[in-house]
Amino acid sequence: MEKYQKTSVAAQPRVELHDVLGLTGAEVSINQMPAGASVPFLHSHKQNEEIYGVLSGHGTMTLDGEPVSLSEGDWLRVSPEVKRQLSAAADSGITYICIQAKAGSLEQMTAGDAVIG
Repeated sequence: MEKYQKTSVAAQPRVELHDVLGLTGAEVSINQMPAGASVPFLHSHKQNEEIYGVLSGHGTMTLDGEPVSLSEGDWLRVSPEVKRQLSAAADSGITYICIQAKAGSLEQMTAGDAVIG
């Protein structure tokens, strides 16, 4: 495995970066849904929490039956066991990033994991 990977993401409905970048600790996808569209299934996870970041547009994330409005600039963390489904608003598409990582696996962050010099 190389020490770094770089890619460029063109406008596509969904791009998963795990294979492209050789990710080993997280899954990252970039997603674009047109107005009125939704993820075609309700789902939860066995181990992975998900972090959603809305890059543009707006929509609704239904979490265990409760609708949560999302718009540009919003970030949302969802526990693995929560049933979720994202829908774009009827009048707006939505572009978002989704990061999956094993819940509870982060041992150190930022400066705590850094080696200076």
